[in-house]
Amino acid sequence: MTQVLHWALEYRALTLVLIGLALAALALLVSDRAAHALRTAQVVLRWFLLCSIGVGFLWVSAQQMLPQAAGSPLRFQLGLAALGFAMVGFASAWGGLGMRLAALLGPSVWILGGLLGKSAGLSGPGFDGPFGLGDLLAPLVGFALLAWQFRAQRYRSVFARSRL
Repeated sequence: MTQVLHWALEYRALTLVLIGLALAALALLVSDRAAHALRTAQVVLRWFLLCSIGVGFLWVSAQQMLPQAAGSPLRFQLGLAALGFAMVGFASAWGGLGMRLAALLGPSVWILGGLLGKSAGLSGPGFDGPFGLGDLLAPLVGFALLAWQFRAQRYRSVFARSRL
């Protein structure tokens, strides 16, 4: 059991994507509303944003702002930036398409920038940064889900969209 927990914490991005998809499936199963393509895409993207962006960046924020890291101004700034991305992730779960795009763009650029900086050796001494290569899963899955919602929303009529 401890090995599974260790694996889940080591592969945080994959774990949070799977938890988000499982919660979305559960929400769709217990809902009494009709499960058409737009509703399904909205619910899956909502739970993905809550888990992967909201909880994921809240976790990164806690890692950067723990007492042992609080002595470094860089870690404190990274923790506050991650907290901001987490709050946008939580708020965008119930927002429109534009807000959901914004909730994916900022963290995606931050993850990509962190990975590029790490590969170029630009991280400071004793500081590896909060992200690894597996964290690219969140932007890839997020933009795929956003494209799915956009396509499903585009094909719904104005009358049908008013009854969602």
